[in-house]
Amino acid sequence: MSTELAIETTGLVKVFGENRAVDGIDLAVPTGTVYGVLGPNGAGKTTAVRMLATLLRPDGGTARVFGKDVVKDADAVRSRVSLTGQYASVDEDLTGSENLILLGRLLGHSKPAARDRADQLLDGFGLSDAAGRQVKNYSGGMRRRIDIAASILNTPDVLFLDEPTTGLGDAAGRQVKNYSGGMRRRIDIAASILNTPDVLFLDEPTTGLDPRSRNQVWDIVRAVVAHGTTVLQTTQYLDEADQLASRIAVIDHGKVIAEGTKGELKASVGAGTVHVRLREAGQRAEAQKVLALALNTDVQTEADPVALTARMEGQSSDRGAAEQAGRALAELARCGITVDNFSLGQPSLDEVFLALTDKKGVAA
Repeated sequence: MSTELAIETTGLVKVFGENRAVDGIDLAVPTGTVYGVLGPNGAGKTTAVRMLATLLRPDGGTARVFGKDVVKDADAVRSRVSLTGQYASVDEDLTGSENLILLGRLLGHSKPAARDRADQLLDGFGLSDAAGRQVKNYSGGMRRRIDIAASILNTPDVLFLDEPTTGLGDAAGRQVKNYSGGMRRRIDIAASILNTPDVLFLDEPTTGLDPRSRNQVWDIVRAVVAHGTTVLQTTQYLDEADQLASRIAVIDHGKVIAEGTKGELKASVGAGTVHVRLREAGQRAEAQKVLALALNTDVQTEADPVALTARMEGQSSDRGAAEQAGRALAELARCGITVDNFSLGQPSLDEVFLALTDKKGVAA
């Protein structure tokens, strides 16, 4: 992994009236990676991305893209970045092919070169059958793909999907307004990589997509990074950050409340999580008390009447957590509580996020 920073911010601030939408965030994004910015709706993710893409002027702090200041050197930054927002950026009354050819011409390609490049991207993004349809007829997933395709129009050799996506129908000549959601996202992303960006900002690219379309967009993101582009992706989906990001910044109420690799974030909230499944629901209350004492932590009940969960805290190693969990299991047996299943696993990103935001709420 490169140690050169593609993006660096220090104390970045954006204020709207009395609301500090972005409240002093520090980011350091290594070149050639996917960097995840994770947070709930209203956390400040989109505002931060819009400042980095030079669409909003910061009210405080600094932000640099490959060493260029987003305010003082805005033109230089714009020449190296591209953005796919939460909503389709292509013209819905044009077809997927027409959108990419138009953008290619605007970027200086000759008409034959723009057509060749559009065909290449449509094929690579599994949108060849949709190229002639209006974007307004694309599905959500297709719209996201055409957006991404437009963002990398000048990137060479983008026939990178080993298995082009199928099931898009005869959409190549249809207006984008008739695309499915997944097709719209693909055409969005295609539009975003027309001009070989060094940095691609993806703002919640899979929001509202079905699982198949989400996986298709994930494959595209991995391929774009494999070709050398740095991706900063905002998301509110924990599994998406887990799948794609090398490092993750967790943002809540405009502040970075945690940052690191997935492993570092998981380790920061404890050595693991104990999951217990009892033989009898009538023993759950007693088992909850026994586990709370043995593990020295809160034990949560689940919707399943025989299930309990406890997050391990205060352990400096996996071995220490395993030993403590073993003692807890022995104590359950000593108390005559029958256990069908007892496991110790690493915290999920969902558990990490809930733990971090809970701590912030208590501190506030």
